[in-house]
Amino acid sequence: MTIKLEPFPLPPTANAEKLSEFGRVVSGVNPATLSKDEFTELEKLLYQHSALLFRNVDLSPEDQYALTKAFDPASESYGHGNNKTGNTKKSILHPDLKTIPRVPQVQLIGNGIVYNHEGLDEAKLKHPHHRTFHKTAISEEDEAKGFTRFYRWHIDAALYDLSPPKATTLYALNVPQGPPQIVRYDDGTGAELPVPLGTTVFISGINTFNILPPRLKSLAIRSRVRYAPHPYIWMAPARALPTGLGIESEGLELPLSELPEWEEVRIKTFPMVWKNPITGALHFQVHPCGVSEIFVDAIPGSKSKEGALYPDGAHLTDLADVRGILYEMQRPGIAPDLVYPHDWHEKDLVIFHNRGVLHSVVGAFQPHEVRAFHQCNLAASDDPQGPSEGDIHQYA
Repeated sequence: MTIKLEPFPLPPTANAEKLSEFGRVVSGVNPATLSKDEFTELEKLLYQHSALLFRNVDLSPEDQYALTKAFDPASESYGHGNNKTGNTKKSILHPDLKTIPRVPQVQLIGNGIVYNHEGLDEAKLKHPHHRTFHKTAISEEDEAKGFTRFYRWHIDAALYDLSPPKATTLYALNVPQGPPQIVRYDDGTGAELPVPLGTTVFISGINTFNILPPRLKSLAIRSRVRYAPHPYIWMAPARALPTGLGIESEGLELPLSELPEWEEVRIKTFPMVWKNPITGALHFQVHPCGVSEIFVDAIPGSKSKEGALYPDGAHLTDLADVRGILYEMQRPGIAPDLVYPHDWHEKDLVIFHNRGVLHSVVGAFQPHEVRAFHQCNLAASDDPQGPSEGDIHQYA
């Protein structure tokens, strides 16, 4: 069969030019029964367009695991490990995931109570609400009027010990219908974004990098970020910014001495900018909530240092400074016209390049509204690659 492509259904708010290459609707093939040649083409399309959508797909947990694993055949365990959250209820991820017993790499996520589902007699699901994570919250009165927030912009990754998954698959089983909502940024800009109820929002790491001014491109291309050990436990007592793009610096993080046992060798340090293995494009890929330090390399050789930030290199350890720099670099990338909010329908399958996009849960559901999705991503067999020497020479 021939793979057919259509552009993503962008909303009127989107910058059609900047999102012209983001996302493709795929038809003509069954993602559960791809031939080797079909998968090879699909893999190339994912790295070119960052996200792929299949409509009206029948996909078992086994099929979803096999499809996800095909993007990294040497991968095996769920992206956060098959115990999901470091075997502790202190992690901020703990309430959000239920494992499919016979396919532990696939998670059941959503809202409400699901009965007799793929070996689970009863699963109580809870759609993440910004009130549980942000320092401030939208009032109940405004929420009743349809206002909401981005929950947490992130990459699917453990960020400790395990390598970030290459692809994530999200499969919609049950999608409650309701009126659209309006995301409020609540950061003093007045920015808002109309979204479908229960959307998942995506931004392109390529756009985030490309729109940076030269001084921040130089900083990004020369920098690496170090994540805290067990970052989802470390950050659990802290509260997030109203945009969901990072954490308020109030000293609330769990002291390293109170974390589960950790080893220096398992701490993850990644480049700020990850190089696409197929297209060579540069993606700004940082999970802002989990970063604790930034390492900056000096501007190489005889290149001009005029106006550059940290031209001789630096090691930034003040958490407020680290977060302030990241926010300055990442906030433009979540501007309303650069966000793709997916309007979910039952049996939608979205595959996204987890090393090329950031995404977030959005909105709120009532306890009786049942939403059920299967999610799969696998801890990768290698770490992402940073910019090449040529990239550094070009942008530093």
